[in-house]
Amino acid sequence: MISIWSRLQPYWQLTRMNRPIGILLLLWPTLAALWIAAGGLPDIKILLIFIVGVVLMRAAGCAINDYADRHIDGQVWRTENRPLATGALTAKQAVLAFVTLSLLAFLLVLFLNPFTIMLSLVAVMLAAIYPFMKRFTYLPQLVLGMAFGWAIPMAFAAQTNSLPVIAWWLFVANIVWTTMYDTFYAMADREDDLQAGVKSTAILFGKNDLFIQALLQLGYVLIMVMIGLQLQLGMVFYLGLLIAALFFIYQLRLSRHRERNACLQAFLNNNWVGAVVFFSIVLHYSLV
Repeated sequence: MISIWSRLQPYWQLTRMNRPIGILLLLWPTLAALWIAAGGLPDIKILLIFIVGVVLMRAAGCAINDYADRHIDGQVWRTENRPLATGALTAKQAVLAFVTLSLLAFLLVLFLNPFTIMLSLVAVMLAAIYPFMKRFTYLPQLVLGMAFGWAIPMAFAAQTNSLPVIAWWLFVANIVWTTMYDTFYAMADREDDLQAGVKSTAILFGKNDLFIQALLQLGYVLIMVMIGLQLQLGMVFYLGLLIAALFFIYQLRLSRHRERNACLQAFLNNNWVGAVVFFSIVLHYSLV
């Protein structure tokens, strides 16, 4: 048993199953989209498929990310112990893990309608290209937002077999939110990334990082308010947004000195933002 675990442990680390924060940040907006698309509790089969699919695709994304960064991770304090950086796994094994996990997720999607199956191909493409973006653009966080947010149009397609305008506004809100919280993540790595020669929004924003972060946070809240008005959501939703805004202020205060651990804590705090917005949506539909 110990021998089996010793073989599986590097894959557990590769897919970041030991760090579920990424699953939660992907899951909250996906669940919110399902609830909005269904006008309440979504179809249970669809709900379970999306929950498992989120776990699988996040794991697949981590595997291909480590493959893309295999020559960089050893130079960054936060990633120097990842399996490819230490040699615990090979590049070929990481690619095989990505392909296997993506296929498993695709098999799940086959239980949904053809429209959702078609959209899932875009999800795999976004997951595959995102890790390489930091070599070509200072906006890889924007691409991550698209990759993380693509589950939103998929949720509407699965639940309603359509893509209403509100689905795209939720998608845009998620891109803004993801860009913001992943910039906090990038701020913790900024010095190492500069030495390694890779790009990020944290490097692009420079000394204006916290000001731009505040603008992104404001943008997210305003878009969500507009969505709430469009959907005629009740006061419980706006109370949730108020709490989320207070979390945003806390994040800015936390990272004001741009210390590495503080920036990581600001990033992690966004789990509560996603959770409170989702549960405010659930409460709204429970009360109507």
